[in-house]
Amino acid sequence: MRDSMYSAAFGAMSAEHRLNMIANNLANVNTSGYKKDKVAFHDTFMRFAHDYLVDSKPFLRDKEMWPQAHVMARPRLSSQQTEFVQGHLEVTGNPLDLAIQGDGFFKVRTPEGDFFTRNGRFTVNAEGVLVNEDGYTVLAQGGPMQLPLGAQLTVDASGMIRTKDQELGRLDVVTVDAPNNLEKIGKNLYGARKGKEVAETPATSQTVVAQGYLEKSNVEVVEEMVNMIEVQRGFELYQKMISTTGELDQKAIDQVGRASG
Repeated sequence: MRDSMYSAAFGAMSAEHRLNMIANNLANVNTSGYKKDKVAFHDTFMRFAHDYLVDSKPFLRDKEMWPQAHVMARPRLSSQQTEFVQGHLEVTGNPLDLAIQGDGFFKVRTPEGDFFTRNGRFTVNAEGVLVNEDGYTVLAQGGPMQLPLGAQLTVDASGMIRTKDQELGRLDVVTVDAPNNLEKIGKNLYGARKGKEVAETPATSQTVVAQGYLEKSNVEVVEEMVNMIEVQRGFELYQKMISTTGELDQKAIDQVGRASG
C-alpha cells in the first residue's frame, strides 16, 4: 500500500477524533464550569536503514559513504488535554450558586470516591446536606456540610459558610499541582488519570469564591464552529486522497496485467 494511503487513513481517523471532541465542547457550551478539550499533534518519522549508520572514520575518505538522512513526517494526535481557562461569571442571585474565580476546585463525594469540580450549582437535600445538582455531597472540612433548613446563608471569598450568628464550616476549595494529570470522568467531575498522581492543597487567597454566581463554560462557540469546518474540510481531502491513491493502484495493476499478458 502506498504511503499516501497510510497517511490519509491516519489523518482521517485523527480528524474523526477531533470532530467528536469539538462536538462534545459545543454540546456543553451551557454547562456550568465546563472546560473545553483540545488536542495536540506531533510528527512521527519513518527512517530508512542508512539513517542509523554513522561513519565513524570520516578521515578515510573525502566523500560521505551514506546519503543524508531522509525522513517522512506523518502527523498524529499526541494528546488530548483539558484547557482550564477561567470562564465568565454569570449572576444568578441564588445564595447556593457558587463560582470559583482563579485556580481551584470544589470537592464532592460520590460512591466511587472524592472528585473535583468547577460546577458550583449546589442545593440542600431533604436531610439538610449541601449537594451538587447530581446529588453528590459537597465536602467542607473533609466531610458533609449540614445546613439549617430555611436559614439565610452567606459565603465569603474563602468559602466559609455562615448564618446570621455562627460559622457553619468552610468548603473544601483546593488547587492541584498538575491539572494536566486530571481527566474527565463524567458529570462535570475530574479525577486523576490512571497511573498519575495529583497532590492537592488548600486554595490560597488568590482563589475567590463568589456567592450568587455560576462560572460559564469556557467554550467559544465561534472558535469551535471554525474548528469544525476546518476538520470537515480536512476529512474530505483525506477521503479524496484515499480514493485517488486507490485509483492509481488499480490503474497500475491493470497496466501490469496487460503488459505481462
